[in-house]
Amino acid sequence: MERSKRRVGVWGPRRCASRVSLERSKPGYDAAVTAPDGPAGPRRATLVEVAARAGVSKSLASLVIRGAPGPGAASRAAVLRAAEELGYRPDPAARLLREHRSRVLGVVFDAGDPFHADLLESVYPAAEHHGYELVLGARVPSHPEHRVVEGLIRSRCEGLLLIATEAEAAGLRELAGRLPVTLVGRRGEGVDAVRAADTRGAAAAVDLLVGLGHRHVRHVDGGRHPGAAERRRGYRSAVRRHGLAPDVVPGDHTEESGVQAARALLDDPGEVTAVFAGNDRCAVGVLDTLRRAGVAVPAEISVMGYDDSRLARLTHVDLTTVAQDAPEMARLAVEAVVARLEGDGDAPPRDLTLAPRLVERGTTGPAPATRPRRTDRPVRP
Repeated sequence: MERSKRRVGVWGPRRCASRVSLERSKPGYDAAVTAPDGPAGPRRATLVEVAARAGVSKSLASLVIRGAPGPGAASRAAVLRAAEELGYRPDPAARLLREHRSRVLGVVFDAGDPFHADLLESVYPAAEHHGYELVLGARVPSHPEHRVVEGLIRSRCEGLLLIATEAEAAGLRELAGRLPVTLVGRRGEGVDAVRAADTRGAAAAVDLLVGLGHRHVRHVDGGRHPGAAERRRGYRSAVRRHGLAPDVVPGDHTEESGVQAARALLDDPGEVTAVFAGNDRCAVGVLDTLRRAGVAVPAEISVMGYDDSRLARLTHVDLTTVAQDAPEMARLAVEAVVARLEGDGDAPPRDLTLAPRLVERGTTGPAPATRPRRTDRPVRP
């Protein structure tokens, strides 16, 4: 027998656009919490028991519990009194089953990125404010993003927040056709997105360093990571605006990338007096390698990052950086998904950008008048 054909895309077989089909609740499933103890201990009071004690029908008791119009004052008082005496509370899980809703949002993030941890810390209260729970899906080398996404959908997530996804735009648009999706930290390209104005943020970093007298600022590029192209563009534009020559070295958003960039700088420092890294993780790799080699930061060379993650705020790091507003990004991202789920599903995609800000700490300072070569300084273990 020939198998039926299903459309399969980057993210797997197509499913319902914004809801997950759940089994209908059965009679008695709207019960909740405690009633008088039975032989086996505390049991759950039911709406039927509340109605019986109040002397009304179950349907009338349900109207009272839900705060719906219709019941008279006497009936309402009787039902509320019976509910209090029995310790009855409405069961939100049963209500969601009846409504075919899960009210769960999925969040995909990089398990090794400290800025993603900052975002998650703010996503939780934002989701709770709208009455949603979260299920987290960590991207790791052994578990790529498409598998994380499919796992979240199987977990009945109604909408997704994808933090710094590197997925292709076409695949993201396909995914957004299945359920509401908001990208965080990346341009939308046809999908709802919340991000920082990274071009402006990188330009502000260059302006700060040039204002401190630095005439040769090197940028450690973020490669294909989300936001890297905008930061590279902002760096190049600002350097040229100041009449200086761009100096971009390849890299990515990891500590190891910063380590490699710093070693190259130690081998051939040239006239570089400041390094602007693609993010805080990369900057910490630069900073640690320079300090291990005996280079004074910022007396000999200034180092700057991007994100203002919890890593940058550590006392022994004290990194000058460009801050992204994690709480506001999280709030707007959750609001975008919730709006799609609760009646704004046909609106055009929104690409929201937030202004970054400079955070000056201890890794930047005035450019030195002369710079000694560092080729004779070995990296300490």
